[in-house]
Amino acid sequence: MARPFTPKVVTGNALLEGDVIYLTDADTWTRELREAEVLTDEAHAQLRLLDAQGRPSEIVGAYLADVRLGDDGPEPAHFREDFRRTGPSNYFLGKQAERA
Repeated sequence: MARPFTPKVVTGNALLEGDVIYLTDADTWTRELREAEVLTDEAHAQLRLLDAQGRPSEIVGAYLADVRLGDDGPEPAHFREDFRRTGPSNYFLGKQAERA
């Protein structure tokens, strides 16, 4: 039996800055997961991923990440995605300094 499709977002890294970015329903990129387009249909998710992968001047390593639907929008479904969006863990700079 096939596993049910779980909600996903298109994510990857911004080409120039390296920041984690997410595709919005307005076809733009955001650094805020809560603003990402939540994909609930597998075929549509694959099309959005192909679109993102076809934009190599904007994004590197695009893929579909599982999310849960929270009160403020999508939330990471896995530790890896929660860790990724906070940036490097070896020093307090940028996002880490803002949270400290």
